[in-house]
Amino acid sequence: MVLLGVLAAVAGLGTAGWTAGLAVGAAGLVALAVAARRSGVSAFGPADLVTLGRAVLVVGVTALVADGSAPVPLLVALAAVALSLDAVDGRLARRTGTVSAFGARFDMEVDAFLILILSVHVAGDLGPWVLVIGLMRYGFVAAGWTRGWLRAPLPVSLFRKTVAAAQGIVLVVAASGVLGTLGSVVVVGAALVALVWSFGRDLLWLREQRVVEPKPATPLRRALAAVATGLACALVLFALLAPNDLSRYTPVAFARLPVEAILVAGLVLVLPPRPRAVAAVAAGAGLGLLTIVKLFDLGFNETLARPFDPVFDWTFLGPGLDFLRGSAGGFVATMAVVGAVALALGLVGSMVWSVLRLSRIVVGHRTRATRTVLVFGLVWAILAMFEVRIVPHVPVAARSAASAAYQDVRQIRAGLLDPARFTKEAADDDFRHTPGSELLTALRGKDVLVTFVESYGRVAVEDSAVAADVDAVLDAGTDRLRAAGFDSRSAFLESSTSGGGSWFAHATLQSGLWINNQHRYDALTASDRLTLSNAFRRAGWRTVGVAPAISRAWPEGGYFGFEQIYDAHNVGYEGPRYAYAKMPDQYTLAHFERAERDRPEPVMAEIDLVSSHSPFAPLPTLVDWDEVGDGSVFDPQPAAGTKGSEIWPDPVKVTRAYGDAIEYSLSTLVSYVETHGDDDLVLVVVGDHQPAPIVTGDNATWDVPITVIAKDPAVLDRIDHWHWQPGMNPSENAPVWRMDSFRDRFLRAFGPRTEPSSSASGR
Repeated sequence: MVLLGVLAAVAGLGTAGWTAGLAVGAAGLVALAVAARRSGVSAFGPADLVTLGRAVLVVGVTALVADGSAPVPLLVALAAVALSLDAVDGRLARRTGTVSAFGARFDMEVDAFLILILSVHVAGDLGPWVLVIGLMRYGFVAAGWTRGWLRAPLPVSLFRKTVAAAQGIVLVVAASGVLGTLGSVVVVGAALVALVWSFGRDLLWLREQRVVEPKPATPLRRALAAVATGLACALVLFALLAPNDLSRYTPVAFARLPVEAILVAGLVLVLPPRPRAVAAVAAGAGLGLLTIVKLFDLGFNETLARPFDPVFDWTFLGPGLDFLRGSAGGFVATMAVVGAVALALGLVGSMVWSVLRLSRIVVGHRTRATRTVLVFGLVWAILAMFEVRIVPHVPVAARSAASAAYQDVRQIRAGLLDPARFTKEAADDDFRHTPGSELLTALRGKDVLVTFVESYGRVAVEDSAVAADVDAVLDAGTDRLRAAGFDSRSAFLESSTSGGGSWFAHATLQSGLWINNQHRYDALTASDRLTLSNAFRRAGWRTVGVAPAISRAWPEGGYFGFEQIYDAHNVGYEGPRYAYAKMPDQYTLAHFERAERDRPEPVMAEIDLVSSHSPFAPLPTLVDWDEVGDGSVFDPQPAAGTKGSEIWPDPVKVTRAYGDAIEYSLSTLVSYVETHGDDDLVLVVVGDHQPAPIVTGDNATWDVPITVIAKDPAVLDRIDHWHWQPGMNPSENAPVWRMDSFRDRFLRAFGPRTEPSSSASGR
């Protein structure tokens, strides 16, 4: 209690920290009392008191990790002291002659729980794979409940003690951040490999020492054994042959001969018992991890139109969980996390069991198995030589698992090298030292709004079931704006992301750098790279960020150069929530108009419109701008609209709802310009990324429409050399630029007059 009070005073410990600290402290106290009673311990010796002090520190670490916003140096300091004292209690027990089984177990449990809590903290930065370090010991204990031989005492091992001690040290170093992301991944990964090896050694030793009592081979037992063998075969074949793309899941995909199974079976036949068991465990664990990556690939291909990146994509889990929490509730989100962790651990464990079982069967029928391996090896070679296929692009001689593992290794290597490459790219900036007097001279006095429309992709305007209706909205919007004195030019940008990761697209357009992963985003926002909004600020504009989906601290806003940030909490919205969207786009624009457009100085704003965010339902409807008020006018709309559960996962209904959402956002923007536009308004409307493949289909481009709207003809004259098309609706022949080229082209077009590049209209 005293420690938690000190942490509250020093670090501002919140409710989550207090709750976790008190819960762990109380549970630990009960467990300690029960264990002491069972062991006949009536008083603690000096070593036990040191361990008790360490346990109190671990409670403090737990509270800081649960709080989430505690200072990292404080967390690292507490954990480091707790780890350091681990070298004191054992030595003290030996010097005072108070060594006991109770004390040793007490010490071990404190170590294990500290490692678990540190792994939870580090997993937030490096990915959930780090949790394996903290959960492995508890998984071993749980396995002992069903396999008595796992509870047998182990011989003393210096290697085991060294590896166990290294886990806490490595996690503390990773938590401190001194090694950076790459260094932390390397050392934590090495620690995990050492831990897996240590547990594997102990498992094999215990397995060799177990006493197996023969059981009568009854018909039921033989039937169960056959079922177990069949399940083991099915699991291994699934891991070896399952595609990582849902569209390729056909019976033909599994009617193939995997070379990996032939090679592993041959290896099992030639290895002696102990190396054979090690190879089987390694192969099973590898197949389990490969299957987990395939499942991630399936999810990423279905949502982001690309495979999972093992280095960078762990950061998507947080936003994904936030989306699930907002759409389905906190309980569903929590159960999803629990289920995902259980599935991952179950897959690895089941795959290890399957390979061990099959290896025993192969060795038990050595002669027949040897002949089978030779025959299948020859058949595979012939099939591969003649490139035999049942259907195009699906060879019968499969090496899918090896290819997938090779691609993952290449991707990991590329990811580890990417930081150095990005640093070099970021250093090349033509506008780093350009004075404000030479920036954006052609836009002086204009209010410039860069408006991102969520999921507004090329699929909305061509080659889709909704394109005709969206095109009609865009064409009508062009006519309405022309009647109000506005003109527009449109084209496409190739986004750096698809299906999600909007912040990558925002950062790409703002910085002129290709931001397609979290490391690049983090490195960018920690740099001094000039952003589009900072260029406006340097040139004398008031800069504003409008991000209605943000509901937590967003320090990156300072990097982008926003003097004022409007998020979910400071816009005075009192209306209903629409699934992911916390407020309708109309309210976002209305609040911005009231708060910023009446100021004497010109304003540059990035405005994020999120009503068209998945799940696309329920959807707001436009009201009179004078009636928007505090948003309570929208109260009846969600209940009267379509619910997300009524359209998902039907692709036809989802696509229709997507089209309706895009139409709403675009209509809102047109109405805003009609209502509040003047001679000094310049509006850049751009999509952040394409929607998920459930809408776009497979192999869609990553292109998004972009439109510049202005009343002053001089503004559009400045971009004539871009050869963009008139109106808000770009045709299929409109120019396509990479999104990272926009910043420089925009700054050049609206800076002092220069000769345009001859390649300005190209991709």
